[in-house]
Amino acid sequence: MLRAENLSYWIGKSVLLQTVDVAFEPNKFHVIMGANGAGKTTLLRLLAGNLHPSEGQVYLFDKPLREFTKRELASRRAVLSQHYQVAFPIEASDVVMMGRYPYFKTAPSRNDKEICSDALYLMQSQDLATREYNTLSGGEAQKIQMSRVLAQIWEAFKGEERILFLDEPVSHLDLKYQHQLLETAKELCKRNVTVIAILHDINLALLYADHILFLKAGRLVHETQQPSSITAAMLNDVFDVNVTVLQMVDGKRVVVF
Repeated sequence: MLRAENLSYWIGKSVLLQTVDVAFEPNKFHVIMGANGAGKTTLLRLLAGNLHPSEGQVYLFDKPLREFTKRELASRRAVLSQHYQVAFPIEASDVVMMGRYPYFKTAPSRNDKEICSDALYLMQSQDLATREYNTLSGGEAQKIQMSRVLAQIWEAFKGEERILFLDEPVSHLDLKYQHQLLETAKELCKRNVTVIAILHDINLALLYADHILFLKAGRLVHETQQPSSITAAMLNDVFDVNVTVLQMVDGKRVVVF
């Protein structure tokens, strides 16, 4: 579905990403990890089409990403970024409706409105719908933004393949809603959605990921389709920190710092 070949990106003399080759299996939960400055967000933005590579190519459905129009791309993938600021008063429900913009020209249909309502319900955020967006807490705003991207890829529920990019999606959420958001994303993988997320918490990654990529200094240094095979030596190499990896009774692994 989505793959990158020989992907590199630089600004002036600063190389942010170097010769990355990676493929993402459909309907799986993929996690990108690495220390600060490793190139995670750069890779995510290149894969989503928000940046153009200095070298290499990204392919979506075997078609070069640069050949998609903005509307075509917006109808096939959605991006939840780290920060969304709105400079004018707007209701939270209208922010969610932004996810439907690729699907209508002048005014939303009844179907668009129903989809936004369902997306809010899925994130247990329907009580925030009439609130002014700029009055929401960081966690509440993140839930509204997640509702927006759900509305944008809702066609996945009708059998159409979609991609959801999540850039540090749980950074503003408390423990309960961290798991709610990631569980929602994991469930979407059963509904024709491929999830590609940046996470900082290795234990969250071990709980939800089907595939983990580790970046270091702009390079892809480790990759595993079996997160349970991650070792302390691997994590020490990526993060330069000593950890212990514990095997639990149920077969899951927990990383202790």
